[in-house]
Amino acid sequence: MKKIAIISPSIRQGRKSHRVALWFRNYLQENNLAAVDILDLSEYRFPLFEERLKLQSDPPAEAIEFAARIREADGVIIIAPEYNGGYPASLKNVIDLLTDEWRRKPVAISTVSDGPFGGTQVITSLQFSLWKIGAWTVPVMFPVPRVDEAFDEEGRPFDREAMKKRAARFTGELLRCIGAQQSSEK
Repeated sequence: MKKIAIISPSIRQGRKSHRVALWFRNYLQENNLAAVDILDLSEYRFPLFEERLKLQSDPPAEAIEFAARIREADGVIIIAPEYNGGYPASLKNVIDLLTDEWRRKPVAISTVSDGPFGGTQVITSLQFSLWKIGAWTVPVMFPVPRVDEAFDEEGRPFDREAMKKRAARFTGELLRCIGAQQSSEK
């Protein structure tokens, strides 16, 4: 079974994007599509980026553990909340922290906002950062506008059937990219 890491980068109090991470974990597990590992950045206390992990002389244990969880994943889903037209510094921090762990790793992007555009302003800058470090960004996106109207606090969608249809396309594309990537390594 494929292993997917879901990065939930918001560390804000009252965050709403984590609802989408919970949804994807439940969706993937309920449909036996992948084993799921949520990497909740609110549970880590990474220092501000000073140097890539592999170049640090005494890296924090949690950074080593985080890197291992990304390395072990076949693919990654990033749930990127929009903060003033950009993605959070906590996400940029962990993207820059790693190098080899991202290389050729299939990464799917879900953007989230309280507004009507679903965080789509984030996509270009996030894709560019991932591209620069060698990640393989999946071409299907999953924007979530008005997150309060889309998911409850436990990650249950208010329109389950519509969300399942969108999730099937999004996760299906990620799984196809993982398969293609694994075939190319053989």
